[in-house]
Amino acid sequence: MENYTMNSLTTNNVAQSASKLQELKKFSDTLGYSDKMPVLFLGHGSPMNAIEENEFVQGFRKIGREIEKPRAILVVSAHWETQGTFVTAMKNPSTIHDFGGFPQALFDVQYPAPGSPELALETQELIKSTDVHLDDKWALDHGSWSVVRHLYPDADVPVIQLSIDYTKPASYHYALSRELAELRRKGVLIIGSGNIVHNLRLVSWKHLNAVGYAYDWALEADTRMKEFMRNGNHEALIHFEKQGLAFQTAIPTPEHYMPMLYAIALQEKNEELQIFNDQAVAGALTMTSFKIG
Repeated sequence: MENYTMNSLTTNNVAQSASKLQELKKFSDTLGYSDKMPVLFLGHGSPMNAIEENEFVQGFRKIGREIEKPRAILVVSAHWETQGTFVTAMKNPSTIHDFGGFPQALFDVQYPAPGSPELALETQELIKSTDVHLDDKWALDHGSWSVVRHLYPDADVPVIQLSIDYTKPASYHYALSRELAELRRKGVLIIGSGNIVHNLRLVSWKHLNAVGYAYDWALEADTRMKEFMRNGNHEALIHFEKQGLAFQTAIPTPEHYMPMLYAIALQEKNEELQIFNDQAVAGALTMTSFKIG
C-alpha cells in the first residue's frame, strides 16, 4: 500500500477526507448510545429457506419480533471470503444470487435494503488490528439476505457486510470481532450467518427434508459445540481443530464456522445465550442458531 504525506495530497483528496470524517461524525451522533443490542448467530442452511415456510424461518421471525428493531445491521456471512478484510460501503447494495440449480422463484427474490456508507466508515475506524477496506462491488449475498428478510421483511433497516479473511486463523477472527463491541451500544445488530456443522460432501440427499436426521459425528460435534457455548469455553471453540475427529468432519472448511466465532466473541460477562432452531438436517448439517443478550 502506498504511503502519502500531507504534502502529496491534492486539494480534492483533502476535501474527500474531510467529507468522510463529517459523515462518520454525523453517523455516530445520530446513533448515539442506546441499550445494548443483542448478537445473533443464524444457521442459514439451504438458500431455499429464503422462500420456504418451515420451522427454521419461523424461528428467525420469532427472534426478529423479540428484539428491538435495530438502526442498522452488520452481517458476517460465510459466503464472502476475501484476502484482507472488507466492508460493503455502497448506499444501495444489490441482491446477489450466489448459487445455482435452484428454482427460478429463488432467483426472483430481491431484498432491497439500503446500505450504510456511514456504518462502513464507523466499522473501518473501530477495527485497529488490521486495515479494513471499503468495498463497492460485493453487496448482499444469500448468507445475508436469505435470513435477514425473515427478520425484517420490509427491507427498511440498512445492512452492511464484513468479509472473512480466509488467510487468517480462528483466533484472529475472534479478536477482530471483539473490536466491534461498541456498535452494539449504537443500535447496530451484529449477525453471524453460517452453519456450525456443514459438510456438503457428506449430505444425505435422500434425507434432505428429514428434520432431525444426523450422522453420529454431526450430532457429537453439534452437542459438544453447544456445551462449549453454554459453559463459556470460547477457547475450545477457537481451537476447534484440536477437538477430535467429529469436529474435523463437521468443519472440513472453516467458512461456515467462522461467523459463529464472530458472534460468540461479542458475548460479555454474564450475558445469556439462547439457542434456537436446534435441529440437524440431511445428516451433515445443523441449523443451530443462538441469541446473545
